[in-house]
Amino acid sequence: MSLRRRRLAVLLRLAIVISVLAGIVLTSLGPATMTGLLPYFTIQSNLAVGLFAGFAAWRAGQDRPEPPSALKGALTLYITITGVVYHLVLANPASPFAMVQPDRAPGEALGNQFLHTIVPLLAMADWALFDRRGRLRPRYAAWWLAFPLAYLGFALVRGLIVHRYPYPFIDAGELGYGGVGLTSLFFALAFWLLGLLFVGVDRGLSRRGATPPAAVEADRTPPSSAPEAVPLHRTGLEESAAGAPLTAAAGSARRPSGAGPVSAPGVDRR
Repeated sequence: MSLRRRRLAVLLRLAIVISVLAGIVLTSLGPATMTGLLPYFTIQSNLAVGLFAGFAAWRAGQDRPEPPSALKGALTLYITITGVVYHLVLANPASPFAMVQPDRAPGEALGNQFLHTIVPLLAMADWALFDRRGRLRPRYAAWWLAFPLAYLGFALVRGLIVHRYPYPFIDAGELGYGGVGLTSLFFALAFWLLGLLFVGVDRGLSRRGATPPAAVEADRTPPSSAPEAVPLHRTGLEESAAGAPLTAAAGSARRPSGAGPVSAPGVDRR
């Protein structure tokens, strides 16, 4: 990565860190406490992305290799899930799992947008612009489901204890475990397809940035040592300028040594 790209990567990743901190702090100004926010997938994914962005910014500033692409792809997928589920499912009035959006103070509303909109967009930009290409494999899309499935287990066990669930589509009290299983299967399939989309985009960007073989062969061809060809045709002015000294030199070469100046015909020099 060039110096200019490393500087841009550091700035973008610092923006991610600042956005995560601002989102959590502003959101906690509302009725929810910090401990009350931690069980949400939104907060967990934002914290993970913020920590990773800070670590990646430090490595870029030190000119060290980028963190593993599989890990970065996973975290980018999780924060993308946060944004997509919020806007399409939870905040969408047409969704069967829409949550009633409370009247938020301006600071809390801004924090909500940081966590669900700004951070996901910045993280996706960082992944698209600065991640190493061609390193993701289709099987990663299945591996990346480990955290969402672990979160589902955590939310269900916690719900048994506190009798509350963070999201309506995993509310076993309302849907029953059978209903939660069906919705979880649907979301798992959607997340897997989204992961495959990330892999496909990664491969497409890799092919787009690859150097064509012809260009590579041209770069490897040694420069020719043959002299540069001299143009054979000259303009009339060039011929006149070049011929004048040659004619004068030829005339002086034909005069015998010791001969006086050549007299022009018809001129008396006595």
